[in-house]
Amino acid sequence: METRSAVANLIVSLRPDQWTKNLIVFAALIFAVKLLDPAALALASAAFLIFCVLSGCVYLINDVSDRESDRQHPLKRLRPIASGALGAGTALAWAIGLSAVALAAAFALRPLFALAAAAYLALFVLYTHTLKHVVILDVMLIAIGFVLRAVAGGLVIGVPVSNWLLVCTILLALFLGLAKRRHEITMLADGASGHRRILEEYDPYLLDQMIAIVAAATLVVYIIYCASPETAERFGTELLVLTTPFPIYGIFRYLYLVHRKHGGGSPSDMLLRDRPLLGCVALWGIAVVLIIYRPYAS
Repeated sequence: METRSAVANLIVSLRPDQWTKNLIVFAALIFAVKLLDPAALALASAAFLIFCVLSGCVYLINDVSDRESDRQHPLKRLRPIASGALGAGTALAWAIGLSAVALAAAFALRPLFALAAAAYLALFVLYTHTLKHVVILDVMLIAIGFVLRAVAGGLVIGVPVSNWLLVCTILLALFLGLAKRRHEITMLADGASGHRRILEEYDPYLLDQMIAIVAAATLVVYIIYCASPETAERFGTELLVLTTPFPIYGIFRYLYLVHRKHGGGSPSDMLLRDRPLLGCVALWGIAVVLIIYRPYAS
């Protein structure tokens, strides 16, 4: 096996392949109709990069905390920290240093944005050491992490984040988090609790019930948002309702991949590797931008 350098092991541990999770930072920019504002776009892009660094630091801290249990996992045992290729002390030192730099950069952009970024980091440090062992709350806190990203995206450009966006964000994040738990249980089978104690509190049937409820709630909330008079008045059009087939197909496709293809372990990987799912998300984004910004009307 080819041996990676220390720098390469650090980069792998920061999980740059998970960058798609931070795209939610741009949601406020798009729905506040500021996508074409160069200053706002620059601020949102800087916020995206800051959250990529912070989420990477969270991965470092989590991998150090879980290194013993990860060594019992068929895939996670290959991670640099679990395999011993990257020392725990080195990883923690980099996590502290990069976090300090990222938070300083966040404060330079906007103090309120820095507060949201610090809250995100503090939440997941607490999650790593304590709260990920509390049933149901473990998944809910991951979803709250996405909400904090969305809120931060609004704070950095100085616009309020709508309640609709927050509700849709937490529901969709819960859906993905529960599907990930289901994948872990089915993949590890009898060894699930040995890898992570919290997994013994779940079973596939319970998770399927939760996933069904959250998936339905996500679609209902999004459809109501698109069809509401408030939304039509805000964007000057009722056409946003035409985007509803995309999330319906996307959630159904995701459920198909989870149940029939044994996916769900990494939402980011599924999004990038499954062409129908990636195409659905891309077409939804294009449709939303065309409807809200109406470049064809100029």
